[in-house]
Amino acid sequence: MSLVQSASKAALAVWATVALLHIEGARAETPVSIELVFAIDTSISVDGSEYHLMMKGIANAFQTPDIIDLIGHQNGVAVALFQWNSQVNEQYMIPWHLLNDPASVLSFAAKVEKAERDPNRTFTAIGGAIDFAVRLITENAFDGRQLKIDVSGDGVNNTGVPPSIARQKADGFGIVINGLPIVTYTNPAEKTDLVTYYREEVIHGPGAFIEIANEFDDFSRAFLRKLQREITPVVSQENAAPRALIQKTHARQINVPIESTIGFRACAHVVHPCGGPGRR
Repeated sequence: MSLVQSASKAALAVWATVALLHIEGARAETPVSIELVFAIDTSISVDGSEYHLMMKGIANAFQTPDIIDLIGHQNGVAVALFQWNSQVNEQYMIPWHLLNDPASVLSFAAKVEKAERDPNRTFTAIGGAIDFAVRLITENAFDGRQLKIDVSGDGVNNTGVPPSIARQKADGFGIVINGLPIVTYTNPAEKTDLVTYYREEVIHGPGAFIEIANEFDDFSRAFLRKLQREITPVVSQENAAPRALIQKTHARQINVPIESTIGFRACAHVVHPCGGPGRR
């Protein structure tokens, strides 16, 4: 057996073991209708006032009676929020909250509104953000029937792992990725480029969609509309496969090419910057 073949088999064994650990861990998991991660762009292109518009818009959405009512019709909605640029700093993350009554929803909204911004303003690593969100879902204490990542941003990926690679990992766990592109350009061609990029390179999975914000002033409206769509109860929810079953199926796919598993850092908490050209 060649050295390359031995290394490949060893890497595959490690990957399969990591996947099985997600399934067979001793930790009890709380069943919920939805697990939803909000990934918020705080790269260099987002200034202070724009950051506050986003966080205020998210907080306002969760304070809306319609959203509180929709959450009340679910069997629990687990949510988490983090900021991303070239990396993710967990210090500025709002960890998992179980929303199942008005008090829990309003408590989460208050934390979002008061959240301090990560001072590290660097490049736009959408792929890294998706990677981190996948890890949050696969390692939490919930067992959701619907698993969703919500990516908001005003630019295309220009550093780190490509979103197309990160989406493969999400897909393996049955995670749907939705997008909220924030169009800040006056050139119609550039607007089309960002919207098309999110449609073709970011969102992924059954029922995945985008909601467009025209400038940061429009973020609050767009986020509310998107959130309503994401948490509205649907008939297909009862037929969705439980996460444990999805993960078991994924772990058994031992014929997945090594190239698609290298870089899966189940315990990593920082997506390191590596620079890159283009809009930041």
